[in-house]
Amino acid sequence: MSYALELKDLRKNFGQTEIIRGVNLAVKAGERVAIIGPNGAGKSTLFNLISGRFAPTSGDVFLNGTQLKGKKPFEINRMGLSRSFQITNIFPKLSVFENLRCGLLWSLGYKYTFFKFLADLDDANARTDELMEMIKLDNKRDVLAVNLTYAEQRALEIGITIAGGANVILLDEPTAGMSKSETTRFIRLIKEVTVGKTLLTVEHDMGVVFGLADKIAVLVYGEVIAFDTPEAVRSNALVQEAYLGSPDQQDQAGGH
Repeated sequence: MSYALELKDLRKNFGQTEIIRGVNLAVKAGERVAIIGPNGAGKSTLFNLISGRFAPTSGDVFLNGTQLKGKKPFEINRMGLSRSFQITNIFPKLSVFENLRCGLLWSLGYKYTFFKFLADLDDANARTDELMEMIKLDNKRDVLAVNLTYAEQRALEIGITIAGGANVILLDEPTAGMSKSETTRFIRLIKEVTVGKTLLTVEHDMGVVFGLADKIAVLVYGEVIAFDTPEAVRSNALVQEAYLGSPDQQDQAGGH
């Protein structure tokens, strides 16, 4: 079977410290997978290995069947993988429209054609309008990103992340810092904008995890101890002991 994303015995050491300890994970096209685990489990390191920010000590990452060893982050992005970060990563002094247009120019083939006037790029501008509507920011078209609310900035980052047409999306704690109502709306937005795409998300809010993911991968001390449906993971005794806690504690955390 061909997978959208496959990790094979992936390992990462920093000096003598082994952070990622032989991770194997196979994600089918179109699946939504949440990666959960305690602080220090290696979740962000795993994302950095997948997206090319870190080189693995050993093991392999495959994107749509193609090995990523030696690829730089921008090369991996152009192969169809895009990610967001824990800290909002946008252009604060550009408008919503300009942020999104920057995110899609390369995918439309414009690359470094500096002699073109951006206002004349009808296809880019039309696609940017579509993205703004998709992330519900079409009423903030000319607002500078720095003046958006936190939740709106996160939505804009999601828009930039998907702008290039990537079919594998990595979201690192997308709802961190949001209120309960903002989180509910944001889950709905993520579901809408990732239809037909493969999604990996690192998330601490168990309500988000159980409301969004088709499967959950539980990472503990650099190892995946479970990878299954939310229901199966929730009832896994090893997972309960290592991370989720008792069923009563899960209910208090918002799992459903």
